[in-house]
Amino acid sequence: MSLYDWLIIFHLLLFVYWLGGDMGVFYSSNFSIDPKLSNSARATAAKIMMDLDFVPRICMTLMLTVGGLLSGYNNVEHPQWQTIGFILLGPGWLSMVLYLHFAHGTPLSKIITKIDYWFRVVLVVYLVWSVVYSFAFTEKLAAAPWVGAKLLVFAGMVLCGVLIRRYIPGYIQGIVTLRQEIDQPSMSDEMNQTMSSSLAKCRPFVWAIWAGLFIECWLGVAKPGNQVPVSEVLGAAAPFAGF
Repeated sequence: MSLYDWLIIFHLLLFVYWLGGDMGVFYSSNFSIDPKLSNSARATAAKIMMDLDFVPRICMTLMLTVGGLLSGYNNVEHPQWQTIGFILLGPGWLSMVLYLHFAHGTPLSKIITKIDYWFRVVLVVYLVWSVVYSFAFTEKLAAAPWVGAKLLVFAGMVLCGVLIRRYIPGYIQGIVTLRQEIDQPSMSDEMNQTMSSSLAKCRPFVWAIWAGLFIECWLGVAKPGNQVPVSEVLGAAAPFAGF
C-alpha cells in the first residue's frame, strides 16, 4: 500500500471516531443531568462522558495534518514553511490535549488551557484568511476548490468547540458538585437547573459539528469542482517526496 492509501485510511478513521465518540458523549450526558438518578450514578455517567470526549478531541487535533498531506495529492502545492507547519501542527496540538486530559487541575494545566483556547481562536482566523486569500489572489486552490471548502467547514467546527467552552462551565460545576456530594441522594434543584441549562446551550454547537462532519465527508467523496482526474490522483507520486 502507498502512503496515499494509508493517509486515506487514517483520515476516514479520524472521521469515524470523531463522530462516534461525540455521539457517545452526547448520549451519556443525558444521564449525568437526570435528577431521578443518584449522585453516584450521575457521577459515573459524567466520568464516562469525559473519558469518551477524549477521543473526538484527539481526532480533531490530527485532522489538519492528515488533510494537509492528502491535499498534496490533489494538485494543491504548499510552500515549505506551510508544509512544516501542518506536519508539526498535529503532534503539537495533540500534546496539549493529552496534557490537559491527564494533568487536569495542575497549575500548569490552567496556563495550557488558555494557550489551547487562544490557539484555536487564532487557528479559526488563520484558516478563514488563508482560504479567502487563496481564492481571491492565487490559483492555489483552483484545481481543488473543495479543499478550501473543507478548511472553512473545519474552521467552523473549531469555532463551535470554542463557543461550547463559553457555555459549559455551569455543567462542569455540576460535575464537581456531584463528585463532592457523591454519597448524597441528589443535588439541589438550583444546581440541577444550572447543569441542564448549560448543556442545553451547548447542544446546538454539537449538532453543528455533526453537520460539519457530514459536509466534510461529502466534500471529500464528491470533490465538487475537482479538476484532477481520479486516475491521476490514485497514480500520483508522493507529493512531498522531494521535501
